[in-house]
Amino acid sequence: MYLVAIMDWATRKVLSWRLSNTMHADFCVDALNEAIAKHGPPEIMNTDQGSQFTGLAWITTLTEAGVRISMDGRGRYLDNIFIERLWRSLKQEAIYLEEISDGFQARRVIKDWMAFYNTERPHSALDRQTPDDA
Repeated sequence: MYLVAIMDWATRKVLSWRLSNTMHADFCVDALNEAIAKHGPPEIMNTDQGSQFTGLAWITTLTEAGVRISMDGRGRYLDNIFIERLWRSLKQEAIYLEEISDGFQARRVIKDWMAFYNTERPHSALDRQTPDDA
């Protein structure tokens, strides 16, 4: 399974996310479109250099929304440390604690954890506020 999340770096809030069983860019673009529709276009969007983020659909969506594009250097996971930290927290606090047998269960576990993350989980970088409160 493949997971994408659109995060606001200032508040660490996950604005949208999608889970897919393929690496096609569609699920990433769907998450991006949802985030833009709900929260407006960001000034800049940072991603890694995965094929979903270098493809025409992703680039066109950002360009048409007037968003500047930033990409991490090759092999530079620390360039996008907030998303990497999100993945680590999700795995340690939810994924590794469940016996996930299919995509439906994975989606439910992730959905529940993302709601917890945004509304209940305090962050030291946010002065112990939740992303929703920040």
